[in-house]
Amino acid sequence: MGRSLAVVYGVLCYALFFVTFLYAIGFVGNLVVPKAIDSGDPSGFVASLVINLLLLGIFAVQHSLMARPGFKKWWTQFVPVPLERSTYVLLSSLALVLLFWLWRPLPDVIWHVDNAAGRMLLMGLFWIGWLTVLGSTFMISHFDLFGLRHVWLHFRRQEYHHPNFTLNYLYKFIRHPLMLGFLIAFWATPHMSLGHLLFTIATTGYILIGIHLEERDLRQILGKDYEDYRNRVPMLFPMPGKRGGTGAPN
Repeated sequence: MGRSLAVVYGVLCYALFFVTFLYAIGFVGNLVVPKAIDSGDPSGFVASLVINLLLLGIFAVQHSLMARPGFKKWWTQFVPVPLERSTYVLLSSLALVLLFWLWRPLPDVIWHVDNAAGRMLLMGLFWIGWLTVLGSTFMISHFDLFGLRHVWLHFRRQEYHHPNFTLNYLYKFIRHPLMLGFLIAFWATPHMSLGHLLFTIATTGYILIGIHLEERDLRQILGKDYEDYRNRVPMLFPMPGKRGGTGAPN
């Protein structure tokens, strides 16, 4: 029964993540969702700025702190190891829900593109960015990344092991295509408000810091294998003449 409940828990956490991911697309793009990045009645500038920065900070601290190996070692004294990743996904999703709910619009216009071709180009890049984010998760191990593989192996009474990391598709050319997708999706907009710019600058900074922390952990875990990969493959932007090999351990 406990193993079955673990699977149910993992599936529910994943479902919340996926709904949150879809909502994030609408939130950033001001599309369909009831509460988007530029919707709502503007309030005082200073109060809105402080609240938005606090919301971004809550997500950044939760997302980075809980991903560190030292925190995981401490955290799994209280949370069963097979549920650790699903719980991380759950809390990350809730931090985003909080941000969507309490975000304050800052409507001052930074840029606005009226030209139809320009708007189409920027919206095309916006969708390419989000597709790159989702596609990149499947290029490594989507279900492991979001905790489903952990609970499934637990249900099957099999010991968890990290999946082999094969450098498929975009990972042969850049080390962090998922993060590049986020950057494209956040910056590519025909209407950039001050609130959207605040969100984009903050998340860009967080992404760069997050990459540094992640790669520090990977160098400790993988050693020379990851150093070789870093030397062969650029971080975010493809460079002529540089590409990865066929694979590397994870």
